[in-house]
Amino acid sequence: MSDPRTTLPLLAEARRDLTADCGRCTGLCCVAPAFAASADFAIDKPAGTPCPNLQPDSRCGVHDQLRDRGFPGCVVFDCFGAGQRVTQDVFGGADWRTDASTRTAVFAVFPVMRQLTELLWHLTEARTLLSAGPLAAEVAAAHARTDELTRAPADELIDLDAGGLRREVGELLGRVSDAARADVPGRARDRRGADLMGAALRGADLHGASLRGAYLIGADLRGADLRHTDLLGADLRAADLRGADLTGALFLTQPQLTAAVGDAGTALPESLTRPAHWATSSGTAAGGGRRGRRPRRR
Repeated sequence: MSDPRTTLPLLAEARRDLTADCGRCTGLCCVAPAFAASADFAIDKPAGTPCPNLQPDSRCGVHDQLRDRGFPGCVVFDCFGAGQRVTQDVFGGADWRTDASTRTAVFAVFPVMRQLTELLWHLTEARTLLSAGPLAAEVAAAHARTDELTRAPADELIDLDAGGLRREVGELLGRVSDAARADVPGRARDRRGADLMGAALRGADLHGASLRGAYLIGADLRGADLRHTDLLGADLRAADLRGADLTGALFLTQPQLTAAVGDAGTALPESLTRPAHWATSSGTAAGGGRRGRRPRRR
């Protein structure tokens, strides 16, 4: 396996094209998806209808107030660069506002492209986790195929079985995860897909486990050991990660972190950034125990 301490800085560089560039998009994330009034969104909005906060310059008029205005779902959304690819590459810079002939197709292509760029995000990481061999070759081939699909014309993207591709890549990433975690000493047992909503996991030893697809909404993970843990698709909304150690966590995304609660004592993979709304100091939790300290190293 590759050493994550040397690959993570390179990973951030490799993902530069998988970062949203709103200046090269036309506000597609504010138009194409539908959302319902809930804890995540203050209003109902049908698919293909512009959010009332979308400005003529394709910027959000309340971007710096989204949480206060009841739109935390917008804060955690990330297109992984799909917006600019659709706008600039697939439709040659066309704006759905002024080019009505492309409007329906643009909104149909965007969610497909977003799935492709998210897969590229994970496949890019997977390539850093493996040494040369058959599995690494499979990952490289899947990455090349997915990258090529992002350059397909609109009609091919609309007809693409994105769900089938996600399942195929997901199975491959599962094998990568198993290989990457195989040498983690004393790793915790896997809890893949577990319902851990609101679970009391403060200080829990979860290092090297698979929490893929686990429901961790509102879970208390303060001071938990999540080193080298597979967090692909884990739902971390409102999960308390203060003082937790996520060093070397696998397949973690920025939106997952943004949806969680953390502080200055939360140790993150080097390829990700600390969300701006997190506390700038280590929190003190009631009931004693750790106060933003890392779990003991093994």
